[in-house]
Amino acid sequence: MKAVVQRVTRASVTVGGEQISAIGRGICVLLGISLEDTQKELEHMVRKILNLRVFEDESGKHWSKSVMDKQYEVLCISQFTLQCVLKGNKPDFHLAMPSEQAEGFYNGFLEQLRKAYRPELVKDGKFGAYMQVHIQNDGPVTIELESPAPGAATSDPKQLSKLEKQQQRKEKTRAKGPSESSKERSAPRKEDRSASSGAEGDVSSEREP
Repeated sequence: MKAVVQRVTRASVTVGGEQISAIGRGICVLLGISLEDTQKELEHMVRKILNLRVFEDESGKHWSKSVMDKQYEVLCISQFTLQCVLKGNKPDFHLAMPSEQAEGFYNGFLEQLRKAYRPELVKDGKFGAYMQVHIQNDGPVTIELESPAPGAATSDPKQLSKLEKQQQRKEKTRAKGPSESSKERSAPRKEDRSASSGAEGDVSSEREP
């Protein structure tokens, strides 16, 4: 799943000359759903969108607050063209989820977004319609988001940190070498010289200098 998130001062959607949705300050989200997307990717994208810090805090510090922190609005637009691959110069959309499946998936995305935030602050366009989307980008600020591919290694910094710590512990264990008990088991037994016969010779002569 791919999303293009734009920080806006206002945005609106028009279908057939009629405005059907509009927001003030907030974010406009263009969402592209792929064939392989599941509920896991949906939930990941909802979390990322709502927690993306693209706004200033009260002191003017940049990149400090999310749309939820500021209680701003969200306008979502389904845009299958984000799943484009080029064949020469011609766009190909075979990676996009077919519209008959994508509509239900997209509605589920909106439902999850509204459930996680305030329903009255989440607006959308009209799925499958020919739309004019009017976006007044603030900044401009445009962020591309993409959910992890199924089976791919995690890109979450927190998860990466855990993996790094586990690896460091393994390396420390290897650096310490074998345990004391294993050393004892592997250590050669000392010969009792008093019990050694002359035929056996001096054991010490066989040791490395």
